[in-house]
Formats: sequence, structure tokens, C-alpha cells
Amino acid sequence: MTTHDREVTEPAAGPESPTETEAGTSTAGTSAAGEGAAGKGTAAEPEVLGLGSLLGRGFGGLPVLVLLVLGLSLATDTFLTGTNLDNLGRQVSIYAIIAIGQLLVILTAGIDLSVGSVVGLSGVIAAKAVFDTAGSGSVLLAVLLALLAGAAIGLVNGILVAILKMPPFIVTLGTLGMARGLTLLYTDGRTIQPLPSSFTSIAGGEFLGIANLIWLTVLIALLVGFGLRRTIWGRYIYAVGSNPESARLTGVPVRAVLLSVYALAGTLAALGGILLASRLGNGVPTAGTGYELQAIAACVIGGASLFGARGSALGALVGALIVGLLNNGGTLLGIDPFWLQVAIGALILVAVGVDQLQGRRRVRRGA
Repeated sequence: MTTHDREVTEPAAGPESPTETEAGTSTAGTSAAGEGAAGKGTAAEPEVLGLGSLLGRGFGGLPVLVLLVLGLSLATDTFLTGTNLDNLGRQVSIYAIIAIGQLLVILTAGIDLSVGSVVGLSGVIAAKAVFDTAGSGSVLLAVLLALLAGAAIGLVNGILVAILKMPPFIVTLGTLGMARGLTLLYTDGRTIQPLPSSFTSIAGGEFLGIANLIWLTVLIALLVGFGLRRTIWGRYIYAVGSNPESARLTGVPVRAVLLSVYALAGTLAALGGILLASRLGNGVPTAGTGYELQAIAACVIGGASLFGARGSALGALVGALIVGLLNNGGTLLGIDPFWLQVAIGALILVAVGVDQLQGRRRVRRGA
């Protein structure tokens, strides 16, 4: 096995990977994902009792999140107010949902650049449906149509990547342009408004004093996190990201896993588009521009590895919170937003650099 293979596969042996103790349910998934860690001996033992085991390897951004919260609490009196925290939660929720879908693709060592355009397309599809019909069942129909559109684009991405073996970067770059073009054609470049209150209440409503957006985001993070850590499907995802050829030889349905991952990423991006249109109260054809970069940033800052097989849904949520805190804190402190973009970019570079250093250290320990 090459050094590169070992560097990519070894992170899969963490507590959120297919090689957890409960992984005995699926021999095929565990053997593929754990191949890189087979020769480590007792090198991994200290991590079992360490803080990394308690937090999970997908929480690389948690210390940064804590520092940001403490710093903003001391620097401004308005950060901890109920109004600001509510606005922050609503803003971060949409990014987080898209980032969780992006994470599933990144875990398979892929990338999805089309999610931002899917946000825009699904948002105008839902907005157009409720604007044209305005019937009692129009909201449900609009949501279903938008989710199907997102799933269809994700499935196209999955087919081109899994079956035709095309590079994920090129595939999703192409569908990014196609989805954005379809959005502009569908709306003639015009904003769809006004939308009925039955639709805007999806994102604008509250339950027990907490915004629906926040409840939905937490629910999705928990469901996807459970799927990744406690199901055979989750173990298969880590196995494919660890070494797709080894996974295939041990019986993992690599193509089916990739298809499901890209389709789910498209569906979650579509959900983000629906929620964004509901929150804004209109369907904007340019909505979602740049969201793919925000989603990738959230995943990387939250501890996911672009080499695959490492990351968690809650880690992506933490990363989205960090990006949201930087933007929110910059607004409260009057910092130039262009400098915030510089800070986010630098944070991504630091996160990737730390991931590289940790990978090399694991390889040296294994050797």
C-alpha cells in the first residue's frame, strides 16, 4: 500500500468511521475502511482515552468556535442579545443544511460545486409554484417539486461520477452553470414576489420560542450524523472515501453509495433553497451564488478532510457556525466585509494545513 493510501485511509479508523466497535454489523464496510489502520498496532490507543475521542474527529473547529463566542461576547454588548442570536441562528441554518449535504460528498473524496445553483433553482421553482397556484395544497406541492428538482440534479451528478467515471470537480462545475442558466430562463431573470404567508411561515415561524429553521437544522444534523455513525450506509460512505477499489473488492456497492450521496446533497441544497425563498419572501434567480464555497468552507473548518473518509455532520454544523459568527461579528464590530472574506480564506488554509500535518504524523506513527 502506498503512503498516500495510508494517509487517506487511516482517518477512517476514528470514532465516527466504519471501524467503530459496533461496526461488526457489516464486515464488508469495516474491512474496506479499516484497511489503512490494520498495521498500526497500539499506535491508536492513546486516542481512545483522549479528548479527540470524546469530541469526535469531526470537531476540529470547536476550539475556534469557543474562542469566537468568548471574544465577541467581550467585544460587543449586542452579541448575546436575543434578537442577534435569533438572526444568527436563522442565517447559519441555511448554510449548515447545505454544508451537511456537501459533507456527504466530501466524505467520498468528491466535491459538489453545483449546490449554490441548486439553491437558486429550487427556490424559484417553489416560489413560482405557490405564486401561480396559491391554493390550499400549493405549498406542499411547491416544496415537493423543488426537492425533486434538487434530487434530480444530484442524481445526474452521481451518474456522471459513479458510472461514467468523470471527475467530480468537472461534473459539478458543469451542472453549476446549467442549473443557474435554467434558473434565469425559468424566471426571465425576474424576482418572483410576493409570496403567500403560508409559504413564508415555513422559515419565519417558531416553535417553543425557537425558529423553525433552527429546529430543522438540528434535526437534519442529528439524522445525518446517526446515519453516518450507526448505519451500514454510513460505514459504506467512509469505506468509499477511504479506498474505493478496496471497498468494491470487499463487496461495498460503490456506485449505489455515490449515487445516494450526490442525490442527497442535491436534495439538501434544494431544501436550503426553499427555506431561503421562504425567509426572503420571494424567489430570487441569483440566490445561492457562492453558497457552494461557504458550504465547502464550513466542512473543512469543521474538521472534514478533502481526501475523504473523515468528518461528521455535527462538525459541518460547527464549521457553519464559525463562518456565521465571523460574518455576524464583523457586522457588529463594523469590520469591512472584504476583510472577513480574507479571514475565512485564511482559516480554510489553516484547517487544511493542520489536516495535512496530522495525516503525516499518523503515517509516521504507523510506520
